[in-house]
Amino acid sequence: MAELAPRKGMSDAEIDTTVAAVLAECTLTEKVAMMSGKGFFKAFAEDERVWGARPYQAGGGCERLSVPALWFTDGPRGVARGSSTCFPCTMARGATFDPDLERRVGEAMAVEIRAQGCNLSGAVCVNLLRHPGWGRAQETYGEDPYHLGEMGAALAEGLQTHNVIATVKHYALNSIENARFTIDVEVDARTLREVYLPHFKRILDAGCASVMSAYNKVNGEYCGQHRELLTDILRHEWKFDGFVHSDWVMGVRAPYGAAAGLDVENPEPLVFGQKLVDAVEGGAVEPEVIDRACRRVLTTLYRFAAAGDPLPDYGMELVASTSHTALALEVAEKSAVLLKNDGVLPLDRSRLSKLAVLGKLAAVENTGDHGSSRVRPPYVITPLAGLQAALSGSSEIVTGDEDDLEASAAAAAGADAVVVVVGYTAEEEGEYIPGDINLGQAGVPDELVEAQGQVTKQARGGDRVDLALPAPQVKLLETAIASGKPVIVVIVAGSAVLVESWQHGAGAILQSFYAGMEGGTALARLLLGEVSPSGKLPFTVARRPEDYPDFDPFAERITYGPYHGYTLAAREGWTPRFPFGYGLSYTRFSYRALRARVFKDAISVQVTIANEGVVAADEVVQLYVGFPGVEAERPTHLLRGFERVPLAPGESRTVRMRVPLEQLKWYDPDARDWRLEPGEHQVLVGGSSDPARCLTTTVRF
Repeated sequence: MAELAPRKGMSDAEIDTTVAAVLAECTLTEKVAMMSGKGFFKAFAEDERVWGARPYQAGGGCERLSVPALWFTDGPRGVARGSSTCFPCTMARGATFDPDLERRVGEAMAVEIRAQGCNLSGAVCVNLLRHPGWGRAQETYGEDPYHLGEMGAALAEGLQTHNVIATVKHYALNSIENARFTIDVEVDARTLREVYLPHFKRILDAGCASVMSAYNKVNGEYCGQHRELLTDILRHEWKFDGFVHSDWVMGVRAPYGAAAGLDVENPEPLVFGQKLVDAVEGGAVEPEVIDRACRRVLTTLYRFAAAGDPLPDYGMELVASTSHTALALEVAEKSAVLLKNDGVLPLDRSRLSKLAVLGKLAAVENTGDHGSSRVRPPYVITPLAGLQAALSGSSEIVTGDEDDLEASAAAAAGADAVVVVVGYTAEEEGEYIPGDINLGQAGVPDELVEAQGQVTKQARGGDRVDLALPAPQVKLLETAIASGKPVIVVIVAGSAVLVESWQHGAGAILQSFYAGMEGGTALARLLLGEVSPSGKLPFTVARRPEDYPDFDPFAERITYGPYHGYTLAAREGWTPRFPFGYGLSYTRFSYRALRARVFKDAISVQVTIANEGVVAADEVVQLYVGFPGVEAERPTHLLRGFERVPLAPGESRTVRMRVPLEQLKWYDPDARDWRLEPGEHQVLVGGSSDPARCLTTTVRF
């Protein structure tokens, strides 16, 4: 038999020939075996239900023919294996508005993935943040489809630089956590195409080689067996030639999922396997369905295995290396969003003899939820530890928390300034975990029950029903504010937190998100002015819960409409507390000389931005487009470009951006095609989505 294993340097033609030879040699049972994961339940039980304790076989693999397998590891805030670098959560990285930085994060993750024996990454999560109560908001980049696409494409490109297959998830409309196994999302064609799918297409167009289907239903059918999503759109319209695999457990419910376009069931053959073999032999599924799925999986596997590696070796010394932890620090510094500053920040070391650091979360290693995205780094710098290290020898630090308000009041009264760390942990938000790990909640197969073992922990995580801070933390804030000392509030959370009841008394508010293993170091540098805050909100912070769309964590059915976040605020006329794209700095930026011109296939835009302050800082220049809205109702304006610009004091720079006309089209459900509406379009450029703070011009075509 000819050698069928992949080898470095194989051409596409050689890969095609080899894959064809594999399929010719394989039995039906062997082919179907390559369409599912293998060994997860046994491994999970042996590892005492610790997620990510080893690589998980996730499709492919035929030992008899030397065919390699897919070996999966999760993300997205790092590698969910071993003791890897823990980066700030995805939402924090979304706040950087920096695709180049995100590409570097992807490359670092890929190096650590390769070093730990995996070749398939679940790090690219781009489900749209429709409502801030979504429990897994921290795993995505924000509320805007364009922003999601640009950031997700960068991460996928970074991962695949080192020949790790990136998978984009969860396809599609997965924006509620607690009911994700059962909920049916109803959506019309325009909303689906214009709001919930563009970012997936952008990432796949950038070369992302795999897709993970979602658990939920869309318009009555589960995503893992949804022919319109998996075949009509993904394959026929978008020309995607990679493979699709299910989410982990209960991601497909019937063998016909293979015919609908699902290539791999993970992590075990509960629905495929012998049931799929029987379906083929019984005539319910065509043999070509099996060959087609295996061809997609194997072709992708062989292409990546045959490609040259940027590094000569991927040793364990690269995991959580100095360069990677330095990158985690850089991201934490660039992601923090300064929401309010009444001249309190930055803190002046020379005038800071005593600093009060209040709140339980100040001393907690709090990097995000404890579900499938959990990363276990070699160390975590807490906010308190970061400030203690930075102020050692110059300032005294006193502490207190919400359990003893009297002691906290005394600490605040005797300090020159007060830092209060508030927000959430994996107990309040994140992947919904009814026991040790979420393996499904109802109707689960016997294998899952045995693998899960005895549940020893109470349910944790999931969706948030209250968008405000916990009551004890609000009491602590009120206590600190009552001291009369400058109060700096640090918010640790995965998405928007309502601040109306206490924000008026805070001198400064900084949202740090889940800032990763170097978060405490970054916080100290930000508060002490060693680096200027430069993050921008990747979501809208409303003033009232009712300003957001309807949200029910346990709904059986829900309708997703075309408006949410900043588009909903503009349509309904309410003013956010903090708009999408908003973020303050320790300097002042000015915009001038906005110009826009239409060429054959794009709008060319340029604007000059200047740093008018005395400190170096980055500004995120944002470009929005408004539409005529005559042929079809459209949002008042949509993000269509952004660029992060570093500027020295007194420096100015002209920024140029290009908006392809393709990005201005709307989907006509009657014609089943995209249309470009002629007429006058607004071009808005500024430091947030608030039109009142943007320069505006118009173009016509």
